[in-house]
Amino acid sequence: MKSLAYCTDAVLEAAEEAQEAAAGGYSTAEASKKTEAFSRDALRVHFDKNRERLEQVATDATSAQPELAARLREYAQSLAQCAVILDSPAALDLEDLERRLTVLDDRIHAALLGYVKEELMLRVRREMDGQLAMYRGKMRAEQIALVERQYLQKRLLEEFRLPRLSLFYLQH
Repeated sequence: MKSLAYCTDAVLEAAEEAQEAAAGGYSTAEASKKTEAFSRDALRVHFDKNRERLEQVATDATSAQPELAARLREYAQSLAQCAVILDSPAALDLEDLERRLTVLDDRIHAALLGYVKEELMLRVRREMDGQLAMYRGKMRAEQIALVERQYLQKRLLEEFRLPRLSLFYLQH
């Protein structure tokens, strides 16, 4: 037990993990730990609930904003395609799944900004300016821009009753 031969397996495993970390990958043991974070059933419920919400908002917006409704239906279909990944017997790559959801979130935000009515944007911006007024002198321009963007995204999602798709918002 006091010889280095006793540690050979552990040393080889650590060396392999260090090599993969240096290359930007991760070990199969680490990959299996990452997939255990969420069950496939919980992910499926999250995707189905958010897809249904997107479709409902699209249906509600069809008469007033048909272009936005079409975009939301398109994003609901994209979310349904993400759910198909859950049926694969292969290990889930949650990082890739989160990337896909982030892209969809970005597209939803862009669509909302493109189709939102001017009166609503003015009201939201007035709210934002009022809430950020006391912090403007204490923050750098980049910080203010980031907070403003996040505030706008959050408020527009609230106004349209749209969900956040990210796995960070998955309810356990």
